[in-house]
Amino acid sequence: MQRLKTRPQFQAALAGGTVSRTSHFALHRLSLTPAASVAPVDHTDTNGPAPSGEQALFGLVDTWMGAMVPKRWARQAVTRNTIKRQIYAVSQGFADQLPDAAHVVRLRSTFDRKQFVSATSEPLKQAVRSELEQLFERACRPPQEVRHGA
Repeated sequence: MQRLKTRPQFQAALAGGTVSRTSHFALHRLSLTPAASVAPVDHTDTNGPAPSGEQALFGLVDTWMGAMVPKRWARQAVTRNTIKRQIYAVSQGFADQLPDAAHVVRLRSTFDRKQFVSATSEPLKQAVRSELEQLFERACRPPQEVRHGA
């Protein structure tokens, strides 16, 4: 599993669409095509198709993961870092089930400070972990068939 590092990588993954949500997190995914793993094209040659944007952002087709934990939803740095560590740890457990794509887990609301008083309390870590597991389980589940009529 590769980690997203640059702003354009994060922006591309976020533009890919939301595939799973929980009350605090959203998982965004940008599918990577096999053409993205082709070696860089010599730009002096004007024949043939131009390199894709994916090709420039992602050097190889693999599972890419990024974590966005805004200050707006987690004020303390220690809390943001703890949540990011949880995101990367849980995603590693689901790495073999996730498709080759760029993924971003985004914190979309705050955890109640009245319920979780300490920035790195064990109950907070457990709550974050269980919600992330739900998020990834939903994302790894095959799409439900739509049934018309009954």
